[in-house]
Amino acid sequence: MAGVAKIPVIDISDDNQDQAQVAKKLVEAAIEHGFIYIKNTGKDIPVEDVDAAFELARKLFKKTPVEEKQACTIQKNNRGWSAMHYETLDPKNQRVGDFKEAFNFGEPSQQDGNLQQPIPPTIRSSEPFISRFHTLCHHLSLRLNTLLGQGLSVSPPDFFTSAHLRENGASGTILRLLYYPPATPSSLAGGAEEEKGDNVRAGAHSDYGSMTLLFRLKGQAGLEIQTHQGTWVPVPVCPPGTETDPAPPILVNIGDLLSYWTNGLLRSTVHRVVFPGATAGSSSSTTVVEGETGGEERYSIAYFCHPVGTTKLEPVPSERVRAFGEEQNGKGVINGERKMLTADEHLNMRLQASYLKLYEDEKKE
Repeated sequence: MAGVAKIPVIDISDDNQDQAQVAKKLVEAAIEHGFIYIKNTGKDIPVEDVDAAFELARKLFKKTPVEEKQACTIQKNNRGWSAMHYETLDPKNQRVGDFKEAFNFGEPSQQDGNLQQPIPPTIRSSEPFISRFHTLCHHLSLRLNTLLGQGLSVSPPDFFTSAHLRENGASGTILRLLYYPPATPSSLAGGAEEEKGDNVRAGAHSDYGSMTLLFRLKGQAGLEIQTHQGTWVPVPVCPPGTETDPAPPILVNIGDLLSYWTNGLLRSTVHRVVFPGATAGSSSSTTVVEGETGGEERYSIAYFCHPVGTTKLEPVPSERVRAFGEEQNGKGVINGERKMLTADEHLNMRLQASYLKLYEDEKKE
């Protein structure tokens, strides 16, 4: 397919594969693209569980009364419901917030497995499933962190894995359900006169944490990544070779924290969600992937993986990371000069920029 992102598809499901080669492929993809397709065979996360998670999202966003969701409005712990336009992922360029609705679920309790936040009554019976799906994603992220550590020859080998283990402390890890309404004339061109300008489903941004696992539905377009040349290209839900798989591949992308942690060696790629093929507004893409449509409603599920909050983001113990840092003379580090941060400090810095209304309202009180 011309004009689309050329992201490698990697199969990690076969334990008989040479794991060193799999690890090498993951690291090279993370360096070059910052995005990786993980073939979804149903081994790590059963296909029926992915389907059930999307059904839950439909119930939450289409059948749950708004009053129930408002009672769970997102707080500074990054858990809860964010209404349409509440989050602004690209505050420097967006005049209105993202054209989406979302609900963030934090990590389940280590003691009883329950969620540690208010849940809308309409979906409360699904709490055990949410906790289980959260844990399935956690285990997959640990496996990917182990492979990345192996590919970077990190010492000790379990450096990344240990930093992400739940039993080692609480983290900012979030399971997020997302709903993007269908395109309307006002959503493409702006609503009130003062709001005219770029109006996107999710503004251009890079993710905050170690890595993100993204689940999407066949046919639902909109995700774009920024290339090295600064152009925008769509990311197909089902790239060539995966069309007949049990489910679309899981799209993994490297976050700012992991890029920062590796002196910028692993790439945290800027991406956005747009109305593909639309003619209004400069945010719209001219490319629509064959078999996908961009004007209808869109759902996605994102698992944002973070290390334990107290983890110090010193450059990881890898000769390749050290050598890259010296070669770049500090220029490869996210946010310029190296400053020692903890994982929680890094996350909170980013959240304040995205949830302007939440922090502005607090200042008024």
